[in-house]
Amino acid sequence: MKNCDQAEALNMDRSLRIAIETAGMPWEESPAVGVQRKKLEREAAESGQVTSIVRYAPGSSFSPHIHPLGEEIFVLEGIFQDENGSYPAGTYLRNPPGTRHAPASESGCVILVKLNMFEPDDLEPVRIDTGAAPWHPGLVPGLSVMPLHSFQTQHTALVRWDPETYFNPHTHPGGEEIFVLSGVFEDELGRYPQGIWLRNPSYSRHQPFSREGCTILVKTGHID
Repeated sequence: MKNCDQAEALNMDRSLRIAIETAGMPWEESPAVGVQRKKLEREAAESGQVTSIVRYAPGSSFSPHIHPLGEEIFVLEGIFQDENGSYPAGTYLRNPPGTRHAPASESGCVILVKLNMFEPDDLEPVRIDTGAAPWHPGLVPGLSVMPLHSFQTQHTALVRWDPETYFNPHTHPGGEEIFVLSGVFEDELGRYPQGIWLRNPSYSRHQPFSREGCTILVKTGHID
């Protein structure tokens, strides 16, 4: 018989390729009043490794809490807040292992959240307003990159594709995770409009492109 935590595990077999259209998923209530979520991957009921989209109703909040192995956030809509500041849409945040905060939103917001996935010695707090940060030329014409964080083999960045931009076939030794922020991202396996969450296993190979143009949040090198 499975215990409760095992029964709550979701999409934790990272040898599998996953593409989830998050826009069509129903919102589920969280333990905090006014805070709802869409679960993308989850190790246990209310602990362990988690990737979720979380929506705060105006005036809602969570009680102060600690993330033993860190918290990574990208603000998708509205203004997210905690005792350290206010973070508008487009903000990228990293709260290192062991940090404590009380998240809230006065006006409401939607965030993409990853919990308890840091290396224990990845201790750098990060606060980036991507609306003001510079873009850099990518490896092919039409591609622009905004690096957000790197630690050992792991790299997180925004990648902007002009229409009709095509990348070379390549392999990700530590896997790849993508959230489509705008436009339509594509590869030989499918077409991924805004709101798609895509996870490609370690050593997966593909040839990405965008005929319409898109902006994606990309994380690589973190999937065993």
